[in-house]
Amino acid sequence: MTDESNPALNAIYVELAAEIVAAYVSNNSVAASEIASLIETVHTSIANLTQTAKEPEVVPLTPAVSVRKSVTPDYIICLEDGKQFKSLKRHLRTRYDLTPEEYRAKWGLPSDYPMVAPNYAAARSELAKASGLGQLRKTAAAAPVAAKPAAKRRAPAKKS
Repeated sequence: MTDESNPALNAIYVELAAEIVAAYVSNNSVAASEIASLIETVHTSIANLTQTAKEPEVVPLTPAVSVRKSVTPDYIICLEDGKQFKSLKRHLRTRYDLTPEEYRAKWGLPSDYPMVAPNYAAARSELAKASGLGQLRKTAAAAPVAAKPAAKRRAPAKKS
């Protein structure tokens, strides 16, 4: 499929094909009868490079499970491979190199789609509350701690 409508472009293709075939023939043994077909093949390949490529067919995404069934109280099911996880973020990063935002965009999920199983998130929240996390700022603001005077240090006793 050469572009014979543009002779200048066709001349460039012929020149490139000649250079490529000359380099190939100088380093490889080729029968004289095969050189013409080699030139034609190389010329056709070069001419085909300039043609517009076809748009790749868009394959519709099909999730491993339905979006509705992917969120359960105890785990989240990955739409990519159908595996169950308590937290999906690390799996997406290591396996598919996706951030949660990219994952949501890819599958058309809402921005509030969870990346952590609801029961797991609740258990972690209870654990944090039980250990007093988040309480420090409230108590510090309510009752400021008075500064204690620094204790005086004595010098070590002299040896006699």
